[in-house]
Amino acid sequence: MMTSNSLRIVSLIPSATEIVAALGLTNFLVGRSHECDYPPSVQSLPICTEPKFNPEGSSSEIHDRVTDLLQSALSVYRVKTEVLEQLQPTHILTQAQCEVCAVSLGDVEQAVDALTHSHPQIISLQPNRLAEVWADIQRVAEALGVDANPSIAGLQQRVEACSQVTQTLSDTERPTVACIEWIEPLMAAGNWIPELVRLAGGKSLFGEVGQHSPWLKWEALAAANPDVIVIMPCGFDRQRTEQEAQQMQQHPEWGNLKAVQTDQVYVTDGNQYFNRPGPRLADSLEILAEILHPDRFQFGYHDQGWQRLQE
Repeated sequence: MMTSNSLRIVSLIPSATEIVAALGLTNFLVGRSHECDYPPSVQSLPICTEPKFNPEGSSSEIHDRVTDLLQSALSVYRVKTEVLEQLQPTHILTQAQCEVCAVSLGDVEQAVDALTHSHPQIISLQPNRLAEVWADIQRVAEALGVDANPSIAGLQQRVEACSQVTQTLSDTERPTVACIEWIEPLMAAGNWIPELVRLAGGKSLFGEVGQHSPWLKWEALAAANPDVIVIMPCGFDRQRTEQEAQQMQQHPEWGNLKAVQTDQVYVTDGNQYFNRPGPRLADSLEILAEILHPDRFQFGYHDQGWQRLQE
């Protein structure tokens, strides 16, 4: 087994960077993706990827740019092979889940094939539910030669602490929840989000546990008429989410929604929390619990991870 002193880790997805940090190996990271920003110390590392589109603008504009790239049979991101060559990593962490969210496994394999000074091990993650995130942490730890059990146990204890409180709730005490992962076009949140909603004491209306996020028609949102709406666009921080939410507020159906009429619409930092299948999904669960049952949970995320829309 490789000793930790000889590790040179490049992480090409934010969630993997956070896994490495949770395992106590931040000091062995030598490169990161353009989106890796947590823990803050990694921001000084060399950047090994870049988008092939302009990530600024509205959700509609970003959607159109990404769609055009994919229709051209092009990948959405570029791996900077020249940077990898200089860094000579022993391990590269990447993903095979979503070609829109980060560099694809194929892109990374192609880049590694071009390297002449190193032959890194590629660890590709593809979690779709909470248990698979914990399994990925275990798999990364085994590949890097460290013990994941303390980290995983701590995360599972936090999940269990929420679950023990919410499992006693009656059906009528569980609000119906619509989690919105993209605004234009409208998309509900899938994968691990419906699971987090259930653990937090809610009933997720859209998206299936372990399944990719589904597109959502406004008619379906209006018909379901959720008690609570949580807006968590992929890659957007809370301030940008609040700006984008203005587009939802202009829709003719908006004012008719129960969640709007009862002031139960919330904006979150989806980029830092809900969109990243790593250790901070425990934080994401606690944020949802705080939103859905403020009388039972106070973790202190208000104004940091979430706020009421137009608060």
